[in-house]
This record gives sequence, structure tokens and C-alpha cells, in this order.
Amino acid sequence: MHRNVLYNHEIRDAAEKLIAPGQVGFLNGWGVFSTLRVLDGVLFAFERHYARLRRDAELLHIPFSFSQQELLAALFSLVEANAAFDAVLRVAVVRNKGGLFEGPNLDAEYDLVAFTADRNNWGDSARLTCVANARFGASPLAGTKSTSWAQNLTWYEEARGRGFDEALLLNEHGQVSECTSANIFVVRGEHVCTPSLRTSGCLPGVTRTILLEEVHVPGVVVKERDFDRVLLEGSDCVFITSTTRDLLPVTAVDDFSLRKEKAIFDLLRNAFLNYRAAYIANAPTSKDLVDSCL
Repeated sequence: MHRNVLYNHEIRDAAEKLIAPGQVGFLNGWGVFSTLRVLDGVLFAFERHYARLRRDAELLHIPFSFSQQELLAALFSLVEANAAFDAVLRVAVVRNKGGLFEGPNLDAEYDLVAFTADRNNWGDSARLTCVANARFGASPLAGTKSTSWAQNLTWYEEARGRGFDEALLLNEHGQVSECTSANIFVVRGEHVCTPSLRTSGCLPGVTRTILLEEVHVPGVVVKERDFDRVLLEGSDCVFITSTTRDLLPVTAVDDFSLRKEKAIFDLLRNAFLNYRAAYIANAPTSKDLVDSCL
């Protein structure tokens, strides 16, 4: 984490003590968050992150009163304060009031918190290990990206402790859902599929959505489809996606080595990188916002 954080639209030192035990969201994981990629001072796909934050906040009854432009301006101020022009940025909206143990003298209904950090080196590929019954696709809150992240952190830590890079989470039907912080795709011929939001219990990752809706490679069909580990193991290529990883190939699931026919993967990755480059070239930067206010 970098030196400065954003706390309720103010830039503060990351070492400051800014929360109290009675703020129920911080003790109970009652908040929503998103992680964004900062490139050349641009918040990539910010509109999609904002829309997901707002949707998840409504589902989880978390106050969310700022506009897209207000949040963008606040996050740009953090990017400028940390000179984090090539970094990752995490933003959270955390509810303060409610439940049996709400503390006294709480004025704000929620806290807006954001910080930046250096990019992580994920390597050239990933090895996954399966976790059964880790997602419940039928839940009305399936797919919300809440700050209640302890289970994901535990599964990720266990996977790393066993020599794997990530945990692959299965739902109550034994179907593939997602990883702890990434979506998953399977390539078979010219068909590429990713688990369905409606039934698998996975999160609607921004990179996942861009591949489904924005990136187009002639002859390649990208769609949602429910599948189990058998399809995964019989595929030509498997890869995971996230804001911090982009597209990353998977080489093994538990003790099963996967095929590595990467022609379609390379086409999709290049198309995604081209889409992102075009977005960055045409989107406002933090410097643009500062200059417009002078």
C-alpha cells in the first residue's frame, strides 16, 4: 500500500487511525469494493467498476450517494497524491450503522476508503487446486463483491501453502464457478466459455465482461456456459482473468496437467490489450481533471 489513502474524499496518511470499533461494516464485512487498474493516470473501465459498486451496494443495503463523476474525481485525487500512474487501486464503500452492536456518535452512514499499491507479478501461468462447495449459485446475493472476504483469503492461503497459485471454487452442484479473485475461461476449438452468472455463483468480473461484450475476434465465439471439471480437463486451453492479471493461462488443476494450445488465447489476449490501449488513449487522466479545475 502506498503512503496516502482516500478517506471520505480526503487524502490522509495510511498510518492514521481513522475508524472505530462501533462502525459495523468494518467488523462484519458489510461493504462493497472493487479493484481497478491505473494506466498512464487513467482508471481503466471505471464506468463498469462504478456500475457494479452501485448495484452491489443496493443489493446489500449499503448507502451509496455519490455520482460517477464525484467518485472519479475523488479517486483521481488519490492517484495524484501517490503519483500512482501505473498501479492498482482498491476502493470500498463500507456501511457504518445497523445491527445490534452499532457504536455511539456515528455521523456518517458509510465510509469511502481507497488506496493504491504497486502491481503484483503473477508470473506467466497459474496452477489451481479445487475447493468443493465453495460457492452457492442459488443465493440471491451470489455474485456480489462484498468486503466479507475471509473465506476467499483462507482458500487462497491454503492453495499457496500447498504449492498452487490459486483456488478454483466449485458450487453446490460440483460445477466450476471462479477462483478466489479471478474468473475462469475454457477454450475448445473456436468456442470459449465461462461459467454463467445466473447459476454458477461467480462474480461479474470486469475483464470477464469485456471479453464477453467488447472484445471480438473473427471466428471465435465467447459465451456463458455451465461446466464441470471434466470439460475443463478436456479443453484445449484454460485461462483466468482479473483486473490485476489480465488474461493468464492455467497449466494444471490439482495433479492434472492441462493442454496448452494457446492460439485462441493469444488472439483474445491481444484483442483485449488493444481494447484497453484504445480506452486509455481516449479516457480522461488524473492530470486532465486537475488541469480542468485550474
